[in-house]
Parts: sequence; structure tokens; C-alpha cells
Amino acid sequence: MADEIQRLRGEIDRVDDELAALLERRAALAQKIGGLKHGAPAYRPEREAEILRRVAQNPGVLPAERLSAVFREIISACRSLEEAIRVSYLGPEGTFSEQAVRKHFGRAVDALPSASVDEAFRRAESGAAQFTVVPAENSTEGAVGRTLDLLLATPLRICGEIELRVQQNLLSRADKISSIKRIYSHAQSLAQCNGWLAQHLPAVERVPVTSNAEAARRAADEAGAAAIAGDAAAERYQLGVLARAIEDDPNNTTRFLVLGNLEPAPTGKDRTSLVVSAENKPGAVHALLGPLAEQRVSMSRIESRPSRTKSGMWEYVFFIDVEGHQKDPAVSRALAALHDKAPFLKILGSYPAAQ
Repeated sequence: MADEIQRLRGEIDRVDDELAALLERRAALAQKIGGLKHGAPAYRPEREAEILRRVAQNPGVLPAERLSAVFREIISACRSLEEAIRVSYLGPEGTFSEQAVRKHFGRAVDALPSASVDEAFRRAESGAAQFTVVPAENSTEGAVGRTLDLLLATPLRICGEIELRVQQNLLSRADKISSIKRIYSHAQSLAQCNGWLAQHLPAVERVPVTSNAEAARRAADEAGAAAIAGDAAAERYQLGVLARAIEDDPNNTTRFLVLGNLEPAPTGKDRTSLVVSAENKPGAVHALLGPLAEQRVSMSRIESRPSRTKSGMWEYVFFIDVEGHQKDPAVSRALAALHDKAPFLKILGSYPAAQ
């Protein structure tokens, strides 16, 4: 048995050498492409989506998700040879927003934590970062209102989206759950774990804080304290995991948006986001949706928000996601008809749908 293991390890070494040589070859090709771009952005969402979808179609021993994660890092490392990319996100370090940045861009980018969603937007708008990653909605708690409000005014365009499975863990320096006297977390995370907390720690004080990373920082400094946060926060603040996946909804997912100054080309599996206003009269919203139905364009989401205009109270705008790219013929015709009907229409972006 020992001889067979040694033989197989030798074969692995030879495969690793081949992989290293192929990665060097890929990196050299990426550098050549970068030289031919003449300053065009290194990050092309449609091209990266195409690569990841292609490799995910042929999984073997490795699951498609793991194979895609490996190629994401390969793409990230090669992209960094063309351009140093800075991405702002809602911080501090160790948040799910940082996990979303790493999931989408890989580790070969400079991730810049921001104190608020507003600051994350401003950094990309001012050029301090090329892109920003911000939370848009959670499958349990709904839309992130501040992100929607900022989308109305920003010159940035949505050029990508990330769906992050949110696993909430109970983190602490303590060795056992019975030692916990206080739990810190973001208010949304506390709400997402309400059932588990009621069953296992009903008498423990729950303290909402600005972020899960801040919760982990406090738990690291306080005896008898715990935090509800993700793996990134546990690693950063060196906390043990007392319980994993304590969220009440096992499919709890947060959708993040990538914003920048790019307009991705169609990939065949895209999403278009827009915001429209409707006249304050009966049937106005139904009339706005008519062009989508007529062109058989599928709407995947609609969300209303107060318009925040000075013209009066009770006026709303509607954030809509549709399947397809704005350059697709059916979507293009629907948007043209919608433009004629809506008092206000803003295309927020067309981008590859999340993997």
C-alpha cells in the first residue's frame, strides 16, 4: 500500500508540474491580450462569465461549484497582470460583502472596505475604485432600501451580480454554548436566526451592531460573548465556531450588485435592471408592464420605493429586473415602448446573470 501511495503521489507531482506550465502559458496569453487592448479595462464580465459557464458544463470528480472557484482564482491572477483593480464594498473586513467581492473578483484585487453603502458608491464614482460591490436584496429580509435609493442617482452602471449563500455561524472564544451571556450581530442576522436563538439561547441578551464583522470583533474582546457571522469573520478575529448554519432559512441568500463604468456585451444568459415611474392614476402600473408582456420578456423582480421627489407624498418608482440583455431584440423593443409610456425611465444596466 505504501508503494502504491508513493507512486500516485509521484503522478500527482507530474500533473502539478504540467498544471504550473499551463498556467504560465495562460498568463502569458493574458498579458498579450492586455497589450492589444490599448488601455481598455481588464475586467470583462461577459468574457469571465463565458469561461466559468463553459468549465462548469464538464464537471467530473470536482463539483461544478468547486471547479468554477478554482478558475475564478486563475482568472483573477491573470487579470491582475493586465491591471490593478480596486473594489469598494460595505465593510468592515470580514463581512459577507467582502466574501461577495472575493467570490466574484477572486483574491487578486484590492478590496477597499467602506463605512457605508454611500461611501462604497462614492469611491467608485470618484475613481478611487473602479468598481463597487453592494448588497441589493436578501431572500429572507427583502430589498436593501439604501442601495435602491442610490441607484436612482448614480452614474455607475450595474455590470454584474453575485448570489451569496449566507451561512450564519455562532462564533466565540468560549468552548461551549452554555457559557454565552451576550450575542452580537447585525439586526438582519439576528432576525434570520431568531428561531434557532429562541430554541437554544432564549435567555441570552441579543445586541444589534453595525455589522457582523463588528460583532465578531466585540466577541473576540469580551468573555462570555458570541457573534453571529460568517467564516471570514471567524478567521479574521480568530474565533471558534460553536454552531454552524444557524439561520432559520437553509436557502438564505443575499444578492449583491457589481457597479462600474462598463457595459457588458450579451452572453445569452443575462439580466437587465431598470427603474421607472408611473403616473398617479388607476391602471398606471399595469400599463407599464404591458410592453414586457407583449414582447414576451420575463420579469423576475419588481420592487417599489418612494420617489423622494419634492412634488408630493405617495409617489413611487418601480425597480424591475427582466431576463435578457437590452440589446436582445425583444428586450430592446419592450424598453422602447416602455420609454414612451413611463414619465421616467432609467436603465441601470444589462449584465451576466449570476452563476
